[in-house]
Amino acid sequence: MKNQQAIKHDYASLAFHPYNIMLVLLMAGISALFVGLTIAFFYTRISMGLDPIKPPLIFLFNTFILLGSSLSIMQAINAYKSDLTHRYIQALWITLGLSFVFLIGQYYGWGALIGQDIQLSSGNGAAYLYLLSGVHFLHVIVGIPFLIRFIITSQNQMKEPVSVLIYFSDPAKKLKLRLLSMYWHFLDVLWIFLIVVLFLMYLFN
Repeated sequence: MKNQQAIKHDYASLAFHPYNIMLVLLMAGISALFVGLTIAFFYTRISMGLDPIKPPLIFLFNTFILLGSSLSIMQAINAYKSDLTHRYIQALWITLGLSFVFLIGQYYGWGALIGQDIQLSSGNGAAYLYLLSGVHFLHVIVGIPFLIRFIITSQNQMKEPVSVLIYFSDPAKKLKLRLLSMYWHFLDVLWIFLIVVLFLMYLFN
């Protein structure tokens, strides 16, 4: 019980860490970009009378994949708090694997759009759709190297009981895991926002 309270206190004390503030500002900027592009997308479609674009169903599949990756990184945090080495590393690998599945799914989603003859040159509506999904795609790619480095570091530094103890008690690791999980949950929120907007624009055209 005391150990859990100490961990909660440590996480709270990290709230005003410069890295934490930088990530919050970054997420705020990305959110503003997405909202701005979405409003421009909506305004352009209404003002120009563009036909609604039906999002490919694989986008829904990708949503569940991304939610799964967010859930797995939550499991990694729980394993970290409980000092469960194997489950912790396993959860990180699952997060990485699901992230790659999401990227592959996005590739096929764009292929489905092209199959509907919806291309960048099809009109402003299509361009906004590709831009919004493409920006999100890039932000997932940006997060993957950090996740890979996190996995490699954890495997290299947790080979014996003493090193495991040092790893799980390192405040820097707590901070990095916190930031990584925040970023992954943020990507979830962005994607769900985009999917909801796209399907609402299609259903209520």
